[in-house]
Amino acid sequence: MFTDGACSGNPGPGGYGTILRYNGIEKEISGGEANTTNNRMELMAVIAGLQALKEPCSITLYTDSKYVADGIAKGWAASWRARGWKKSDKSPALNPDLWGRLLDLLEEHDVKIIWVKGHAGHKENERCDEMAVAQSKKYAVNQ
Repeated sequence: MFTDGACSGNPGPGGYGTILRYNGIEKEISGGEANTTNNRMELMAVIAGLQALKEPCSITLYTDSKYVADGIAKGWAASWRARGWKKSDKSPALNPDLWGRLLDLLEEHDVKIIWVKGHAGHKENERCDEMAVAQSKKYAVNQ
């Protein structure tokens, strides 16, 4: 699974793109919102990909979002949820609605996370970015 999110302004119109690949078959998923943030779109890209799976899977997730990668791999999001969506400094964790959905989906799958540098020529990351930006432009027009 390859994912990316984009936002024009932060907050502002945003979009996400996801590529699912299995046995040489690819499926592209994208969407967006009129008033959102880049981090929310990064989270939605992963959520949309996981929701599209019909059964538990072993997944390698490629993301250029340190927020998503570290939130999952370093256990930050699970800790935030365990503390009632509070960070270690007692401040509120951002995006608890999406983190909650993502954590629930992660329980159904075996997910390995690989962080990739964004805008560095990674073919699938570039395609996800194209989809995300295209979605964000759809919402920008409607404002």
